[in-house]
This record gives sequence, C-alpha cells and structure tokens, in this order.
Amino acid sequence: MRAPLRIGNASGFYGDRFDAVREMLTGGELDVLTGDYLAELTLLILGRDSLKDPSLGYAKTFLRQMEEGLGLAHDRGVRIVANAGGLNPAGLAAALRALAERLGLPGIRIAHVEGDRLTPPEGALTANAYLGGAGVTACLRAGADVVVTGRITDAALVSGPAAWWFDWGPKEYDRLAGAVAAGHVLECGTQATGGNYAFFAEAGDGHDLRRPGFPLAEIDADGSSVITKHPGTGGLVDIGTVTAQLLYETAGARYPGPDVTLRLDSVRLAQDGPDRVRISGVRGEAPPPRLKTGTTRLGGWRNEVVFVLTGLEVEAKAELVREQMTQAIGRAAEVRWELARTDRPDAATEETASALLRLVVRDQDPERVGRAVSGAAVELALASYPGFHLTAPPGKGAPYGVFEAGYADRGAVAHTAVLPDGERVIVPDPPDVREPEPVPVPELPPPLPPGPVRRAPLGVVAGARSGDKGGDANVGVWARDEEGWRWLAHALTVDRFRELLPETADVPVRRHLLPNLRALNFTVAGLLGEGVAAQARFDPQAKALGEWLRARHLDIPEALL
Repeated sequence: MRAPLRIGNASGFYGDRFDAVREMLTGGELDVLTGDYLAELTLLILGRDSLKDPSLGYAKTFLRQMEEGLGLAHDRGVRIVANAGGLNPAGLAAALRALAERLGLPGIRIAHVEGDRLTPPEGALTANAYLGGAGVTACLRAGADVVVTGRITDAALVSGPAAWWFDWGPKEYDRLAGAVAAGHVLECGTQATGGNYAFFAEAGDGHDLRRPGFPLAEIDADGSSVITKHPGTGGLVDIGTVTAQLLYETAGARYPGPDVTLRLDSVRLAQDGPDRVRISGVRGEAPPPRLKTGTTRLGGWRNEVVFVLTGLEVEAKAELVREQMTQAIGRAAEVRWELARTDRPDAATEETASALLRLVVRDQDPERVGRAVSGAAVELALASYPGFHLTAPPGKGAPYGVFEAGYADRGAVAHTAVLPDGERVIVPDPPDVREPEPVPVPELPPPLPPGPVRRAPLGVVAGARSGDKGGDANVGVWARDEEGWRWLAHALTVDRFRELLPETADVPVRRHLLPNLRALNFTVAGLLGEGVAAQARFDPQAKALGEWLRARHLDIPEALL
C-alpha cells in the first residue's frame, strides 16, 4: 500500500492570492500542488488576450508564480499540476521550459494536456470541452514534474494525480469518485478553509479568518480522504466548511464528470481532529457518454450609471430621472432600472440617507450605450432632482460576454497528453459510459414534534453557499445537526424557497435532498440570464444568493433557537 497522497491547492481562480504557491510549498509536506485558474469568465478574458497576441491565451500569473515556484517545488520533490494553460497549454509549457533554462533548472520535465479546444461556432470567441484527469495521469506516469492543461474539470486536477499515485484503472469508480469529491472541495482554494463561510463569526479562538490557509487533502488508496491545511495557517476546516464546498455549484445526487459520476448522496463527513475532516463512503458510477462544453462570445455592449437619491421623496426622484433618460435610451435593446433603498429615515450621515438607482443599458450597437447614455446622464446635472449626483462619472460603454453550456460527443474530442519528451499520446475514452438519471427522491426524516415557534432568520439555524453555472444558479442549504435537518427538510420546500426569494418566482426551481450531508440543493434555472460575463443581474454569479436566503425570516421552532 502506497502512503497517502498529500495534494494541495494554491489557486481557486485567475487572480487569487499570488504568494499562495510559495506558502503551500514552504508550509508543510506535499507530494503534488495544484492550481485552478479557469472559470467561465476567465476563458472569455483569455480569448480576448489571444485576439491581441496569439502566443498568449494562458494565465500569465501562473508563469510569474513559477519564477520562484519551480525551484521550490524541485527542491522539495513536489509535482505541479495546473489548468493555467487555458486556451494555449502548449504555449505555456514552452514558456515554462524557457523559464526553467533561465533559472538554471534544465532538468525539470514539463508536459501538457490538450485537445479540449473545439472549433467555435460562427460568432463565438472560444469553445472548449471539459476533459477529465486521465491526460494528467499519463503525463505524471511519464515522469513529468509539471503538467499544465487547458479546460479540464476543476476536480480532475486532483483525481488525475490520485490515479497516478495509486495506479488506479479507469473502472475503479468508487476510488475515482472519492478523489473527485476531494478535488471539488479543494478546487476553490480558501472556500474550504473558512473563506466565504456562513458561520465565519463563530470560528472562535485559534481560527484567524483574516488570511485563511489554502487547503490540502490526504487521499488514501481506497479514495477516502482527509481535508486539512498546513499547520499554523489561518482559517478553519470543519464539517461545515467542507459541506459548504461540496454543495457549491452542484445540483442533484449524481455529479457527472468526464471520468466518473460522483454520487454526492453517498458522501459521509466526520471530524477527524482539529482542522481535519474525513470524507468516506463515496460511491462512483460510469461517466456520461458525452462531454460538457462551454462556448463564449461577445454579446454586445453595455453601460451603467448609478444615480444617488438622497433624503425625501426617493420614489419621486427616481421616477423623474427615469422619464428624463427615456428619450436618450429609447432605442437600446435592453434597459434595466433597479432602485436599491439603502436609505434610512432621519439618517445620521448623508450616505445612510441615500438610495441608489442603477441603470444598465445593453445593445449590439456601441453608439446606443455609449455617449448617448453617458452624455444624457451628465447633462442632467443641473436639471433633475434635488441633490443630483452619480457614484462615478459614466463611461463610454464596454463589451460584455455570453457563456453557453452544451455537450459534445467524445469522438469529437482528441484528448491528448503531450509527454515531457514531446511524445503525443491519445487518451482513450472510458471503457464504459452511463447516462446519468435522477435518483429516486430520498425518504424525508421524521418531522419535529409540534411546539412553539419564533420568527427568526433562516441563517440562525442553517448555512448556505450559492454559485453559478452559466445562466443557472444553485443554492446549497445545510442543517448543523439532526434536529435542524428534521425541520429543514420539511420547512424549506420549493414553494417556501420562492416565497423567501421572490426573484425566483418566475423561473424553474428544483430541490434535491442529500440526507448524508443534512442538506438541500436548489437549482434555479435562468436566473443569471446569459451568465456572469453578461452581468445581467446585480449579483451576476449568485455568490450572495444563499446569504440573502439566510437573512429571510420564517417561523422556526424555538427548540432549535
């Protein structure tokens, strides 16, 4: 039996903490260090980079991090795996080889994985398939010290190295699914160690959340794992932080991936000591026959103006400026007004006496959202409501993007591992596939006995984490104990969810039960329009949707309060 794989993460997104690579390489023992740099919005950014310079298209931050990280990893025998290759993993691999030569490290073996790029449909900027971890496994088996990839799934950054470390075969679904579960927890960095955590205020002594350490997993040969962090680093790892991340950007009991379908309803968590949570019992199934794809395109042009309305008659002031701006923006394809009543009566400061009126204009024609909008807003400076001013001078407008999810046949994708010696190896498709179907609805726990209730925020007794997948949002909600779960499973129905979050009233909402996690996962289809890059909503990635839900009041049994 080989020793457990100690695998850490030093990046949850393009722009994450720059010195995390050094922190992870010097803070404790590791076998592999990963970095997740890609998101739906990132591929659009990299696509625009490629238009300016075809030699780019990768995460330039990673290359700068490797100026120190390559030597540190080499000295400590740590392999590095990152999806920072983006749209050009071959270009990043070449740049890393040049960097290694310059640093006096010519012996470092660098490989890359490609084949995810698809031919973009007409009008699109990028198109990629989500590959699995088998290409990473092949590169590591060939002796690579560094593997950079394009669009592989975030969790594959962990499952690929785990399959190499333990020499798993492609049909060892339970083991692979266990590694995917660990990878899903690690992929967003400090979200697993107390970042963005619903119960951050209760962390207590010894858990400094001002600078959470990045997470690592100790993966065993059977696919089970312990989530933890380096000794002495900030943050917190407990059942709540791991539950929150397992629910993040997932949906039902089956979580399909290119190599394996993870059964989220099989996952069991247990505290395994301070800042240690064990993940066990994970079951896996054959992966789906098709691969998920993502396409980005420039959707048009947008402009935004925020008017500040102070003091009395806020509604009347808002109506006046709407009417005054109507002529200037009348031809634009989409016009959105949102009045945020941040003002308070008899306020002690001018800021707390003010509301914000947000205007967003979108159109295919940049002229209709540019000077026509910003000029009209500026010209109202002396001719509109009393106290007229803006949060910032309006701009000339900017392009916005659109992300579209889809699927591709596996035969249309040439998943390729380019080994350190340059040999190109086609990664075979999984030996079996299975179309994922919804699982039967689990039996509800017995309800709590009747008793007195009190009006209180949901967040007093339940945690939540929310996120985005294209135009859809998900909200995972979990109870902290069995009594809370018995209440939550019966109380938070789809109808109650819509009632608490009125913005979801006119879009499809599905509820998924995950009893082992004492959790409900709600998927809200279409809430985010065309995705984060389109910025169609105040919170375009639904990051705070869960916190809004936790802030809503409902009748809660006093026994839980």
